[in-house]
Amino acid sequence: MSAFALIQAQLSGQGDQPPVHLWHPDFSGDIDIVIRANGDWYHEGSLIERHKLVQLFASILRREADGDYYLVTPAEKWRLQVEDAPLVIIDMDVNEAATLQQVIIFTSNMQRFYTLGDNYPLQVNYREHSQQPSPYLLLDNGLSARLTRSVFYRLVDIAEAQADTLSVRSQGSSFELGKIEE
Repeated sequence: MSAFALIQAQLSGQGDQPPVHLWHPDFSGDIDIVIRANGDWYHEGSLIERHKLVQLFASILRREADGDYYLVTPAEKWRLQVEDAPLVIIDMDVNEAATLQQVIIFTSNMQRFYTLGDNYPLQVNYREHSQQPSPYLLLDNGLSARLTRSVFYRLVDIAEAQADTLSVRSQGSSFELGKIEE
């Protein structure tokens, strides 16, 4: 079985996420959980080392219109702190399916898979002082995942120059990585 077929099987086997978009309990308060910029989760200042617990928390996480992040259940809603993005893209796979369209599949630090396309688009912001690119994959429930530097460099390696921009294609859509400086 090809690597692409394995990833397609993983995508179909991820199971459904809890329907946090349907849950609207009253605000329960703040919880002392911080998601660091590197993707580590801390509770009361200590690293949460049980990855399965972090995956559970991530599955009930959403960002609301006020810009804050919440852990949500049908009965409770707890606000937590996020330094950058709550998730991190740690790997990617590129393949051309039988349709001859390039498909890019990202892997998050929660071992979930996302196919770059209209449902999960790429957004590149620029840091204010350095103008360094800061790429994010936009996800469900108002969440985003920051691409690691190594994953972003791999995207740049497969990018194509179009006019004055560098772009990648996935599922027939084009995503700008940045401007080409002369």
